[in-house]
Amino acid sequence: MNWLSNFIRPRIRSIVGEQKDVPDNLWQKCDACEGMLFHKELKANLNVCYHCGHHMGIHVKQRLEILFDDGRYDKIPLPAVPVDPLKFKDKKRYADRLKESQAKTKENDALMIGRGKIGGQMAVVAAFDFSFMGGSMGTGVGEGLVKAAETAIKDHAALIVVPASGGARMQEGALSLMQMPRTIIAVDMVKEQGLPYIVLLTNPTTGGVSASFAMVGDIHISEPGAMIGFAGRRVIEETVRETLPKEFQTAEYLLDHGMVDMVVKRADLNATIGKILGLLMMRQTSGDPKNTLPDGAGGLSAGGKMVTSPGRSGGTRAEIKTNVKPREPANPPHEKPRRAAG
Repeated sequence: MNWLSNFIRPRIRSIVGEQKDVPDNLWQKCDACEGMLFHKELKANLNVCYHCGHHMGIHVKQRLEILFDDGRYDKIPLPAVPVDPLKFKDKKRYADRLKESQAKTKENDALMIGRGKIGGQMAVVAAFDFSFMGGSMGTGVGEGLVKAAETAIKDHAALIVVPASGGARMQEGALSLMQMPRTIIAVDMVKEQGLPYIVLLTNPTTGGVSASFAMVGDIHISEPGAMIGFAGRRVIEETVRETLPKEFQTAEYLLDHGMVDMVVKRADLNATIGKILGLLMMRQTSGDPKNTLPDGAGGLSAGGKMVTSPGRSGGTRAEIKTNVKPREPANPPHEKPRRAAG
């Protein structure tokens, strides 16, 4: 019999009282400034560091709640696709990796589609879930983006895509690469109906996603500090044999170089996108049920496409490109002026 553990320790505990165990998950360290963040305060601040403003990753469901008015939206199920079409296996079977990610995220694939209102305007949002195999794009994601485009056209709503991805899903080989042109076609379907297509770039947006639908938006918005690019920094430096700027492939760098139209804090996304949709989705005075702008107004016209570029004051400037050909001059530049008769 051990008298220290059986008699002395219970006696001491009865005198000083039991010490409660402190949970070890109450605090989190910021990746940027290494400041300690209390979980409740971090969650209330939308996973944005309240020391330095660094935007951390956020769950896709919370992302949709932030974007939609009052956090209300209808979830649209993803179309069914063949599972493991190539019977791929590396260290694990691809089918097993899918089951693990599905069990962890409670979702079928790396995309979630929501339909609701932003700023009072109907919108369809397709948001990537980075926790599902790095937000990689396979056939399921491609089918989901096509479904989101078809839903936006059916509802005469804007299409908003929120990529957070490492690129195409290697376990599906060429099938994943085929989703790049398919998503471009889906986006073109939306644009042909005169509906806005907005891309909200988040950290990270790389690979085949950035090389396809993520860079063909009518308007590109980004969260602060998001990494946006195609290949990795080291690969590019070895290719061009130059040292790249420290801020290379960040949202702010792309804003300065005209690749991104605006950088918006996470807390202001709903209000900012709502204002943009309020301009782009103005109804025609004739009462046309389609959400298009009258010709000549800023934004999407019935027969044109909106192109945005950074303005001198740091904002954006919208230009309208229509399909109307310019009138040919009476005297082409290569011809001499004709003499008047007589």
